Amino acid sequence: MRFVRSLPLVYALLLGGVLLSLMLALGLGSQRVGLGEVLSLLWRASDGVSADIVLGLRLPRALSALACGALLALAGALLQTLLRNPLADPYVLGISSGASVGALLALWAGAAWAWVNLGAAAGALVATALVFLLGARAFRRQADSTRASVQLLLVGVIVGAGFGAIVAFILSIAPEAQLRGMIFWLLGDLNGADRWGLPLAGAAVLLALALVLARDLNLMLLGDGPAYALGVNVRRLRLCVVLLASVAAGLAITVAGSIGFVGLVVPHALRLLLGNDQRVLLPACALAGGAFLMLADTLARTVLAPMQLPVGVLTAFIGVPSFLWLLLRNGRAG
Repeated sequence: MRFVRSLPLVYALLLGGVLLSLMLALGLGSQRVGLGEVLSLLWRASDGVSADIVLGLRLPRALSALACGALLALAGALLQTLLRNPLADPYVLGISSGASVGALLALWAGAAWAWVNLGAAAGALVATALVFLLGARAFRRQADSTRASVQLLLVGVIVGAGFGAIVAFILSIAPEAQLRGMIFWLLGDLNGADRWGLPLAGAAVLLALALVLARDLNLMLLGDGPAYALGVNVRRLRLCVVLLASVAAGLAITVAGSIGFVGLVVPHALRLLLGNDQRVLLPACALAGGAFLMLADTLARTVLAPMQLPVGVLTAFIGVPSFLWLLLRNGRAG
């Protein structure tokens, strides 16, 4: 692990990144608000246009981005560790596709936004259940957990493809008036996101629960046999990690839609920098994921202001080259 000796500095930098990202999210936009005014409004709320913009619009959206980024990065880190595969994340496993089907069905029916969120949560739960019910047999029958993990990923890809076909069918028959909202949801969009309390509290609770499992996850990295020998109940640990990751991903998707690359790039980047100790990696991923999504959403609001882009477009633009650079850098280091 490269930075264990400077761990307080690492967390100080990450917390500083979160605060800087928050200040940028509150100050930048089609109407800029100075840092001093932002701090004054946060310290003592007042009336006026700036207060409405900062406190009424930007602060709930930024906190939603913070929570969703933390949840997605935490889910990705847990799944990558469990499956010992850097390509594992909620989207590869089909959870996002299932949530998309549930949300689009609610949008197609003209339901209120609360029902859209419930539909996304139900779809994510169905997809998770399908993937791990079908993939559980691989873990029971395969002595090699690496092969079982690959089979689970393949099951996730197949389930995701099936739900993707349903998404395409819904889009093809949906009225034109509903298509724009559906497409923005599929691309990931934080516009209008103001229900940040539940996802932020959920991120804190899920991170605390994940840290309880961190020691056993470290032992799992040695392989199933050594983990068993050291007293780890591998089957129960897998179930707990899957449930935590699924709840984290489902909670984020219901708030922000289908946002990719956060759960893939952030854990991988921090693993290269900090090593694979889950006691260090998991909280670092939550902080970095939140900062990353806040910055991406700020860019989505400002790069073509006053027009706003779906944040999922920005995470893809940032995530693809970043991931390629990290892979090349890791290859040269090896």
